[in-house]
Amino acid sequence: MAIYKRKDGEEQPYWKLGPFQIRLPFVHFRLETPELIQGFVLFSIGLAVIPLLQNYVGFSYEAALAVAIIYLITMLMGPVMGVPLVPGFITAAIPLVIIFLGNFEPGPEAIKALVALQLSVAFIFLILGITGLGRIIVTKLPNSLKAGILIGAGIAAIHGEIVEGGRLANTPISLIVGTLVCFYVMFSKSFQNLYKKNKIARIIGNFGIMPAIIVAIVIGWTTREYPAPTVEWGFVVPNLAELWSFTPFVVGFPSLSIVLMAIPTALLAYIIAYGDIVVGSSLFKKASEYRKDEKVDLSLSNMHTLTFIRNFIHALFAPHPGLAGPIFTAGTASVMERYKYGRNAMDSIYSGTASLILAMLFANILLPLVSLFQPVLPIALSLTLLITGYLCISIGIEQLKNNTERGVAGVMAIVLFAYGATYGLVIGIILYWIIQKTRLFGREDETAETKELEKIS
Repeated sequence: MAIYKRKDGEEQPYWKLGPFQIRLPFVHFRLETPELIQGFVLFSIGLAVIPLLQNYVGFSYEAALAVAIIYLITMLMGPVMGVPLVPGFITAAIPLVIIFLGNFEPGPEAIKALVALQLSVAFIFLILGITGLGRIIVTKLPNSLKAGILIGAGIAAIHGEIVEGGRLANTPISLIVGTLVCFYVMFSKSFQNLYKKNKIARIIGNFGIMPAIIVAIVIGWTTREYPAPTVEWGFVVPNLAELWSFTPFVVGFPSLSIVLMAIPTALLAYIIAYGDIVVGSSLFKKASEYRKDEKVDLSLSNMHTLTFIRNFIHALFAPHPGLAGPIFTAGTASVMERYKYGRNAMDSIYSGTASLILAMLFANILLPLVSLFQPVLPIALSLTLLITGYLCISIGIEQLKNNTERGVAGVMAIVLFAYGATYGLVIGIILYWIIQKTRLFGREDETAETKELEKIS
C-alpha cells in the first residue's frame, strides 16, 4: 500500500522537482504482484549485455555484471521521475554497435570507442530533444533510408549468429530449437489463433521471449552444449572496484577522431530509438483510453532528458553496447496490456512499470539466480539478437512501398552491414537523391504515413 492516495480522474500523487515528478514505492504507489513475478522471469534478458561486454569490449565478468546492475538502477529513473513507460536497451541498434566496435581491439581502445559512442548518443538525445529537431529528422527521413537502417541492422544481427565459428556452429541444437520455439510463440499466425482460445497459450504468449530461452537452456544442458551451472547462495555485491578499471577515468577518454567515427552510429541509434518512442507512445495512448481514472502526462521532452542522463552516467561509469534507450517495448507492452483492465488490476501505470523494474533489479542481485544463468547467457543474447534481426527486417520491408524504395533500401542495408554506419548513410543519401527524388531541388510531397507519424510524435 502507498501513503498517498489518488482520487479518480486525478494524477498519481508526486513531489515536484523542476520538470520531473518524483514518485517512490510505498509512498506514492503500491507494488503490483504480476509485474513483480514477470520481472523475476525477464531479468536474464538484461544479463545478455555481459557476453557483449566480454567479447567485444574486453570487460571481465565481474565488471560486466556490475554494469548490468547499474543499468537496472538507472532504468528506475523513468517511472520514479515521471515517465510512465519502461525504458530499456536500444536493442535494434546493438548489431550496429557491434559493427562499430569491430574497428577496435577489445581492451582500452574498444572501451574508448564505446564511451565515445554512448556520450554521442547522450548529447544527441539532449540536443534533439530540447530543440525538437529529433521529431523533424525522423518524420522527414525517407522511408527507404529508415528501412535501409533497419534491414542492415537485421542482417547484421542474424549474420553474427550464423557466421562460421558463431554460436550456431558451437551450439546448434539449443539455438535452433530455441529459435523455432521463439519464432512460433512470437510470430506464428497459428499460435495467435491458439492464443485467443487457450488459457495456457495465453500465459506462454504473455511472457514473450522467456519460454524460448527456458527451452533453449534446458536443451543446452541436456545435450551438454552448455555446462551445468554451479548454483551459489547469497547476494551479488557489484564489484565497483573492478568496474572502475574499465572506465574512461582509468583507460583514458576517447580522442576527437574516435568521437567523429562514433557519431554516424549514434545518429542511427537515435533514429531507431525514436521509432521505439513512437511505438511506446501509441501503446500508451491506446491503454489510456481504458483508464479515465488516472490522468497521466507523457512528456517526450522529459523522456529525452532522462535518456541523456542515463547514457551520460553509463558512458562515464558503466559503458555498455546496449545503450540506454527510452523504451523497452516488450516490457512496456506487457504493462500496458494489464493496465487496461482497470484500477483493481493495476492501481497506477507507475506502480506497474516500477514493479517490473524493481523485480528485475532484485533478481539481478540474487546470487542463486545469477549463478544459475551465468553459463547460458550466450543463448539469451543469441535469441534476443535473432528476434531483433527478424523484427528489423520485417518492419523495414513493411515500410517500402515501391521498387525504387526497395532498391535504395536494399543497397543501403548491404553497405551498412558490410562497412558500417558512415558508409551506409552516405550511400543511402546518394542513392535516394539520384534515384528516388522526384524533384532534385524541390520539396517532396508528404505521404499520409509521414503525416500520421508527425501526429503521433
